[in-house]
Amino acid sequence: MCCSQKHVRLGPRGIAACGLPLLLVMLVMLVMLAPSAAASAAEGSGFADLHTDRDAFTPSTETATVGTLLTEGSYVFIDNRSAPSTNVYPELLFRAGVTDRFEWRFGISYASNAGGYLVTNAEGSEGPSDGTICYESNVLYGFKAVVTEQAAWLPKSCVIVDAFTPLSGAAFGTAPAVTYAWGWKSSESWRLDAALRYVYAESRVNWINKWMPSVVLRIPVTERWEVHGEYFSTFTDGAVDNATIPFLSPGTHYMLTKNWEIGIRVGWGLSQNAANFFSDAGFGWRY
Repeated sequence: MCCSQKHVRLGPRGIAACGLPLLLVMLVMLVMLAPSAAASAAEGSGFADLHTDRDAFTPSTETATVGTLLTEGSYVFIDNRSAPSTNVYPELLFRAGVTDRFEWRFGISYASNAGGYLVTNAEGSEGPSDGTICYESNVLYGFKAVVTEQAAWLPKSCVIVDAFTPLSGAAFGTAPAVTYAWGWKSSESWRLDAALRYVYAESRVNWINKWMPSVVLRIPVTERWEVHGEYFSTFTDGAVDNATIPFLSPGTHYMLTKNWEIGIRVGWGLSQNAANFFSDAGFGWRY
């Protein structure tokens, strides 16, 4: 169901004024505190990273711990450039560890969608093209499997196979998605990860191919606190108007307990096709 709705938007300058100070603070913290990351991580007292997939656009190369259920959720705000804002929540993802190399995945989410949501690993419609908002929901189901373990220059890698089936809204077909992610962890516990995601997606008029490359550098500041910087993009093939939609995004997460994590990431679009700004605040809970 879609409906017209008046909206008030922050312009690009307003978004930049709100976001740039945060980016500068995070960059300064990264430069000043990164040298202590290795010592802090080495000290350790049981605060092993949860390796949530919602922490960044690039998913973790790790699967959920065997015999545990890793629950993730978030609220995403997207300031679209020429349409009302998009809001996505709760983006629930349940990851059940089956073996050391395999997990089952199930998720559900809802969106008030005005221009698509290409800043998370959720899938949905492109949103209306007439300035209205479409309310939609979907379920996710699939699996994640480790492909290789890190050895010298060989990265740790995994494959994620998901399907997104709409429950309500403008979309009516199931969208399959395949992600291949790989990365290296240094002796100082820095992690450089990259991924390529493919989705056979439903557009307003036909089915199209979406390709989503990404790269992220994750740096532990203390045993509980990690920061990251990321670049990701989406480009389409087969659409009426093919587009490239790039973003630059810093983020951070903090472990409240050994099984609870909270985090936030923000980002800015680098082209006229991309949203001005987005924020993504969420959590991870392992039990």
